[in-house]
Amino acid sequence: MPQARPTRPTRPTLVLLHQRVSLPWIFEGAARAGIDVVLVPRPDEEVRADALPTAVVELLPLDVEGDPAGALEALRKRHEARPFQGVATLYDPLVPFVAEVAELLGLPGIGRDTALGAQDKRVMRERLAAAGLNVPRFVRIDGPDPEPGLTAAAAEGGLDFPVVVKPAHGYSSLGVTRADTPDALRGTVAEVRRVCAAKLGVTDAALVVEEYLDGPEFAVESLVHGGVVRVLSIGYKGEPEGPYFEESVYRAPAVLPVEVRDAVVREVTAAHAALGIADGPTHTELRLRGGTKPYLLEMGARIGGSGVSHYVARHVSGVDLAAEALRIAVGGAPSAGHAAGLAEPVGAAANYIVPCGGHGRISAVHGLDELREDPRVDHVVQMLFPGDEVRPYPDFTGYPAFVISRHGSTAEAEEFHARLEREIRIDYAEEGIA
Repeated sequence: MPQARPTRPTRPTLVLLHQRVSLPWIFEGAARAGIDVVLVPRPDEEVRADALPTAVVELLPLDVEGDPAGALEALRKRHEARPFQGVATLYDPLVPFVAEVAELLGLPGIGRDTALGAQDKRVMRERLAAAGLNVPRFVRIDGPDPEPGLTAAAAEGGLDFPVVVKPAHGYSSLGVTRADTPDALRGTVAEVRRVCAAKLGVTDAALVVEEYLDGPEFAVESLVHGGVVRVLSIGYKGEPEGPYFEESVYRAPAVLPVEVRDAVVREVTAAHAALGIADGPTHTELRLRGGTKPYLLEMGARIGGSGVSHYVARHVSGVDLAAEALRIAVGGAPSAGHAAGLAEPVGAAANYIVPCGGHGRISAVHGLDELREDPRVDHVVQMLFPGDEVRPYPDFTGYPAFVISRHGSTAEAEEFHARLEREIRIDYAEEGIA
């Protein structure tokens, strides 16, 4: 009697929301993990169906930010007709929505309450403080300005100046502004809210006002599964002093004394427990107050930098962060060993974040083309081009370009970045922006 031909196992399918197709890492990770991607494209990116990454099997345009209820219903119907096994995003504002989709459809996820705690800086600060972790002193501003006034609220919160004003639901450098005096605080709050209205469509946006922390800044890339936190890399992010905290460097592994490095790992691991993040990737930013004591600024339940964090983590730790995170997102487990603590570095990686260096209409970008042939450089990702307008901070137009590279050591990466500071330049037309 002839035997039936064995059937090929069905590949898992994942819905990925608002990932730029020009940034390849998450799509390449999906291909390595054997996962098909249904892409919900960003509304500000034109995506051609004939030029999609290999892993993408379907485009599903949805107005997630304008009509979240409609998008949720569309995903429910899509899942009912053709089930998918997971849902994910690298876009921070959509982390709570993704968690809600997962809860509704019974898919793997961190839960909406956990997602809100990892996206709303007010909730995050409160949960970290309740767990006894190092948190800058802060006050919430929910809706209209509190009475009897901002200065009184800051004093009641035990804040000394300078302070930093942040949108509670912001991302990247959007609106983050330092205020040095009580007199400057009200104007700073008004300006940050203007930016939130323009960029987020939110008037009277909720804000956090917190004490300014001195010391260098670091990014920590982690993967957590079943509550076990694996820290893949700790990277140096410079020492931004404000007033607008424009990012410019990311080099890993950071060169730190052993006791300071261990304190960072302990603090980040404890923060996962405090926020309830038990599965998936995280991107943490922190400052070392006085150069030694870690204070968390934020923890995102996602791969950071639209995938740049995967590149850094993979080349520093050897762990395929994108593929492993997607395996977890569809209900699987990491394919490699997953032990708690810091992974042993196997290399060095860096991202030079080209600063805007001004504002106005870009007339020329110098120094990028030559880098495309540099053997140390794997990616030159250009986001702004001649003709684009860059608005002055605290408005955040975006970064002009990333120069993403591998090196023999962190010291070599630092030397390379010093060269890029001299050679990359952006010219602006004289008229500026009104």
